[in-house]
Formats: sequence, C-alpha cells, structure tokens
Amino acid sequence: MSESFQTIQSIGSKALLEKITNFESYKNENVIQSIGDDAAVIKESDDSLTLLTSDTYVEGVDFDPTYTPFHHLGYKIVSAGVSDIYAMNGNPEAVLINLAVPNRMSVQMIEDIYKGIYAAGKSYSVEVVGGDLKANHANLVVSISVYGRADKDAITYRKGATEGDAICLTGDVGGALAGLRILMREKKFWEEHGDESVQPELGDYQFVVKRQLVPEARKDLIESLKEHDMVPTSMIDVTKGLVSEISALSDASELGAYIYQAALPIAIETRQVADEMQEDVDRYALFGGEDLELMFTLPEKKVEEFVNHFNDFVVIGRMVSREEGMKMQTGEGDVVSFDDLS
Repeated sequence: MSESFQTIQSIGSKALLEKITNFESYKNENVIQSIGDDAAVIKESDDSLTLLTSDTYVEGVDFDPTYTPFHHLGYKIVSAGVSDIYAMNGNPEAVLINLAVPNRMSVQMIEDIYKGIYAAGKSYSVEVVGGDLKANHANLVVSISVYGRADKDAITYRKGATEGDAICLTGDVGGALAGLRILMREKKFWEEHGDESVQPELGDYQFVVKRQLVPEARKDLIESLKEHDMVPTSMIDVTKGLVSEISALSDASELGAYIYQAALPIAIETRQVADEMQEDVDRYALFGGEDLELMFTLPEKKVEEFVNHFNDFVVIGRMVSREEGMKMQTGEGDVVSFDDLS
C-alpha cells in the first residue's frame, strides 16, 4: 500500500469534511450560508431567504430493515429533513426523494416507503415534488433534499449566541437510543432462536421504540416562536447527541458552555430501559442523538417571557466565555470537561 494512502477512519468524518470543503471554489453572491449549518441559506429577496438541506440513508448503516418498517422509514427521513429547516427557524415547503433500490425489494415495499413519506408531508405541510428512482446492486439507499424559506429577520444560525445566554432544549433526549437498544436486543434474540413465529414483545417499550422509528420534528416550537415574535440567538437540532450539538453551537459562536447534568430532560421510559440494560442513562442523553429535539439559546429575560407561551422546553445550561471551555456540572456537584465525557 502506498504511504500516501490515508484511510478515512484515521482522520474521522469531521476532518474529512474540512478537507473537501477547503478547496478554492466559485462563490455565489446570493449564497449567505453554505456548508457549516443545518441548511444552506440563499438570498431570494430583500425579505425572504431560501433554505436547502439534504440527507442520505444507507441500509445497514443508517437503518436496519429487520426492525424498521418501511412506512416508518419514509416518515422518519422526512422528519429528519424538515428538522434541519426548523433548526434555521424556517418553514419547509417541498422535498425531493431519491431511491436506489436493490432487486430483492418488492413493489409493495417501495409503496410502503412512500406511504410514510406522504404521511409526513401532510404532518409538516410539505409537498413531495419529485426525485429519482434507480436500481442498485446491494443495499437500499434513500436520499432527501428539503426546500424551505425563512424571513430575513427571523433566520437563526448555529452562530449568534452571546455569553450568558440560556441553553434551552425542547422535549426529552435519549429516548431514540433507548428504542434502538431495545430493537437491537429483540433482533439478537430472534437471530439466536431462529423462529419466525416468535414476535417481539414491545408493548412495554412503545414510547422509546416510537422515538427511534418515527421521531417527530418540532414544528410546534417554530410556530410558537413566530406567533410570539421570538427569535433565538442560535439554534440546532439534536441528531448526534447533546455533547456534539452543544459543541457545535459553542464553536460557531466562539464561546464555551456550562451544562447542568441534573437538568437534562430524560423521560421515565428512557430511564427504565437504561436500568434494564444496566447502562448509564445520562450517556443516552449526551451521546444518543436522533431525538430531533431543538436546542436553542435565548437571553435569560427572553426565557422568562417565552415560557409563558411555550412550556415544552427546559434550560440545561448557559453560554460562557471561550476561555472557560466546555464543562458539565454533575448531579454530585463535580465539574467535568466535555473531553472527559467521551
């Protein structure tokens, strides 16, 4: 092997992204935000901005058809796509869906995917306007592109937070990972016993399994922000875990963050799964991802005002100076660095 050969694994996806975006390229004067946020932002008019985002899902990497019903898959990919638009404080309007389909899949399977896609379109008021369909030799690959809009005065980026801003988080976190752990356990049981007549007992885990298979994007937060003329100083959706998302917000604003572990919103159903698995539920919340909740920052006075209109969020910390770094106060009162959490 040539000494110049460098594996992707040796540098990681973040460093790879930096390498492929570091080339000198053409710059369009209408592009306000390119790579580096939840969606690209393009100037449409003096008052309106276009938002564009895309995601790709590969069978065996991003989803397992053994325990992922195809209609749930269709719904989830749309939810994840529109969540990126919501993270910019925008409204999604249209989606494009591309499928690369292996021969072993049936027409009914593809129909099920689109049943989920169109169901999500109704939930989020988004129209499916096209896409591409072609054959693939091995695994199913689905990609989605979402088009949306935001008002110039309401657009919210990952950057923009100021020192002292409260870090706010909608809903609860860790549930999607808890659901995945249950589904993986049931799959293992099924593989070991080899009896197709044995069906998993998921009734007690309905909450967390739903959080994994059909998470809901937080359209309600965006509607409330608009209704009450509230614009966050920064925002991001929770798809990679809190540690990753808090770090992204802080880096974009060139600040640090101080988080309270005791304030992390974790559902009782998620705690029960972690106890059953004999695992640390806080790690579910900090590193799980895929919950599609929104994390945003507001000045403390704005928090006090907004909580009177929208109460499905909690304050989990505050933005601090860059020099103070990224830290979390544990439930026991100790203070640990984010670097010590991994």
